[in-house]
Amino acid sequence: MRLLSAPALAAAVATGASALSAAEWRTQTIYQVVTDRFARTDGSTTHPCVDSEQTYCGGTWQGIIQQLDYIQELGATAVWISPFVKNIDGKSADGSESYHGYWTKDIWNVNPSFGTPKDLRALSDAVHARGMYLMADVVTNHMAWIGKMNSVDYSTFSPFNNASAYHTPPCWINYDNQTSVERCWQGSDAVPLPDLRTEDGIVRQVFNSWIKRMVSQYGFDGLRLDSAKHVEKSFWSGFETAAGVFSIGEVFHGDPKYVAPYQDYMGGVMNYPAYYWITQAFQSTMGSIWNLRDGIKTLGSTARDLTLYGSFLENHDQARFLHSTADLALLKNALTFTLLMDGIPVIYQGLEQGYKGGETPYNREALWLSGYTTQTEQYQWIKKLIGLRSTMSAQDGGYLFYKALPIYTDSHIIAMRKGFDDAQVVSVYANVGGNSTFGVALGQAETGFRPCKLIMEITKCKPFVTDSSGVLQAHSGTGEPLVFVPAERVMGTGICPGGIGKPPPPPPPSRARRSSSTESPSATATIAFERTDYNLDYIGRFNNMTSSC
Repeated sequence: MRLLSAPALAAAVATGASALSAAEWRTQTIYQVVTDRFARTDGSTTHPCVDSEQTYCGGTWQGIIQQLDYIQELGATAVWISPFVKNIDGKSADGSESYHGYWTKDIWNVNPSFGTPKDLRALSDAVHARGMYLMADVVTNHMAWIGKMNSVDYSTFSPFNNASAYHTPPCWINYDNQTSVERCWQGSDAVPLPDLRTEDGIVRQVFNSWIKRMVSQYGFDGLRLDSAKHVEKSFWSGFETAAGVFSIGEVFHGDPKYVAPYQDYMGGVMNYPAYYWITQAFQSTMGSIWNLRDGIKTLGSTARDLTLYGSFLENHDQARFLHSTADLALLKNALTFTLLMDGIPVIYQGLEQGYKGGETPYNREALWLSGYTTQTEQYQWIKKLIGLRSTMSAQDGGYLFYKALPIYTDSHIIAMRKGFDDAQVVSVYANVGGNSTFGVALGQAETGFRPCKLIMEITKCKPFVTDSSGVLQAHSGTGEPLVFVPAERVMGTGICPGGIGKPPPPPPPSRARRSSSTESPSATATIAFERTDYNLDYIGRFNNMTSSC
């Protein structure tokens, strides 16, 4: 079996680029791009792209370069691109093409539909020139074949061009058996995915040489590991070491106890358990907040380092959130929870545009058809929350390490705290839906906010103040989440342009309802404060008060 050409072997010994450490990745926000569906070289915002046809629509690396302003303005600091290697040509029996990049044919060459090697390097350079980072999606589990699984011509693949490099005879996966998950084949009758023997030393050697060369040649700062659970865990540690950069694995499973062990072999994993709990809790007013609370607690006690999990609400494999509900208040709750929880936020292209596609392929809409507007409600919402996360982590080095946990829960409301005293974010979420009201009173023991403390609710930029006992009475009249921070933390940051409004004195606990909670049994619902005239000097005087409010 011929594995490497002489030029490839020579290039494979090249030294890798300087790596962005896991600690540095922890502070990033990743924007996920489906290369074929993000931006075209010609800059068109009208070129048709029919999702159901599952064919190439013309997105390129040069197109991404032209739209980096759009990504950076959102607040993202890293760009995750689709797999970049050459894929199978032509259409499958069901008319599909390899536009997504996961149907590998030749790992040593790039996908010509996306551009040239020079174009890919130009993208890397353009990203780095902005102080941003580039993450490449890589596939090591399989190659791809158009035809029946028992008729594969292995000689067409490069470099694994012999059946001895694959798990044969082929078999379809039994997901109740881990050996089957790792050694049987993914794919379909139209496009089976021949499963590589990644447990073999020669296969590992080739992949390790390949990824070292790719990182060096294209300047990748990180890797997203496709189909990570379909490859034996021991493969990944050597692969990541050879790459010399941070990697985050797709462990497509909802059980945190199944997902967690993979982090012993790679830098991080995508947080599928939290994805399932969050969507189940907020896609309906009947969702279970209790399951979300219990899941987050389990996750916190199971993960080795939750700060390196990838937190996402949408991706290219899942139906979009708005496919199941048109309620933007529910979306904002789910999105805010995702962005402010522990982990590295990942924004999938189109979420910021309110795209509503269902299961694959309808969730891979062409972004250029949005015109790249930055004025959608979702775009501005995400931008503000990314800005808050960046601000809090920059001001306090311990913020990202503080484990976010529930401080209040009832059947429709959950409140979370992240951050140490005087540098904390307290967020309150509900699945009551738009144009509905909810409220809760949170004590100093839960929030860490001192008595008579001036606080900013950043989604509406309205000031709140704790009472003389340190109780924060939070209320939403729109069903949207509330996000509270010490007011001085957002001064001059642009998160709330115009400054901080002078708050009225805290109101009495009138019109309150009692709520049941395991975290805060005495919590009550209350009214919200109104914004008044700006007075920045008021903050210092107010926070120095030690007597009754």
